[in-house]
Amino acid sequence: MSNKILYAIYGDDEVLLNSAKQLRKNGVKVKDVFSPFPIHGLDPVIGVPRTRLAIGSFIYGATGLSCAWLMMGWMMIYDWPMDIGGKPSFSFLENLPAFIPISFEMTVFFAAHGMALSFLIIARLFPGQKPKNPDFRTTDDKFLMQINLEENKRSEAEIRTILKETGAMEINEKVLDEKPEFVLA
Repeated sequence: MSNKILYAIYGDDEVLLNSAKQLRKNGVKVKDVFSPFPIHGLDPVIGVPRTRLAIGSFIYGATGLSCAWLMMGWMMIYDWPMDIGGKPSFSFLENLPAFIPISFEMTVFFAAHGMALSFLIIARLFPGQKPKNPDFRTTDDKFLMQINLEENKRSEAEIRTILKETGAMEINEKVLDEKPEFVLA
């Protein structure tokens, strides 16, 4: 069997979600979905595993908090202690309340930038890359479901019938000689 891919295009996110549920119920594996906005509840339906970005965010935030405390402790206690308003400058713990805003900001800064960079690296979104979207209408108002026929036990005709019954506006196919670049590993 050749590496054939079906692209089903939908006009509504609820119709696409119900179609994905129906396909899953019939034993058809959906490879990916392209949409102009996130569709709540779609990931478990199509079998996308839960992301681990939250763990990364915690690690990046803890790194930011540690860097903030090390920076403030070094600058304000050891390197150049200053007497500001009569507050003691000989102990980090005595000055901790004054360090809370900077600690919070550095934690958020490290977590946000670390998550953004991690996402770009994991998704392989490097500068100068060609777009990997199979149909550019999904950036505006259409929703696309990708089904690899090679990965499913059902025949192409059965899958097409299910897609038409569940409200697909358009069904396109593409035959690939090798693995496509946009398939998530």
